[in-house]
Amino acid sequence: MNFEYIVSELERGKEVFKSLFENTPEEVYKFKPVENKWCMLEVLCHLYDEEREDFRARAEYVLTHKDGFLPPTDVAGWVTSRKYIEQDYNSMLQKFLDEREKSLAWLRSLENPDWENYIVHPTHGNIPAKLFLITWPAHDYLHIRQIIKLKFDYLSKTENNNLDYAGEW
Repeated sequence: MNFEYIVSELERGKEVFKSLFENTPEEVYKFKPVENKWCMLEVLCHLYDEEREDFRARAEYVLTHKDGFLPPTDVAGWVTSRKYIEQDYNSMLQKFLDEREKSLAWLRSLENPDWENYIVHPTHGNIPAKLFLITWPAHDYLHIRQIIKLKFDYLSKTENNNLDYAGEW
């Protein structure tokens, strides 16, 4: 596992998200191409929660525990229970960026972490700490793609134009 590469990808991800989210009008960040899909605001809130309560928290937990259960998450439920759609977009962006910086500082502070340390999950078996580290930037990539698609769909649907001239999606 290339730890430095993964950390640098998380750092780059922070900058990509900042660029994709900054200076976005409300009509764009609340746009949903289909009612049951997330808008950019909901994606942003999700990223903030995942940063604090999933990837960093779970990696830290597995690095320091050999048994027990992972801290629970409720990714689908948080959208409604935490009222993502009602959150302040710019505030959430800053909160997410701050949390990512905390994550980067935490990762850089680790001295000889045992990424092979694992906990035994009752249904998933052995889960090593490195799983959370290597899936962290992968999670970024998926949401970067999602945000770009939302922006593409916004142009397509609100401008009532065929975007084929731009190229195939």
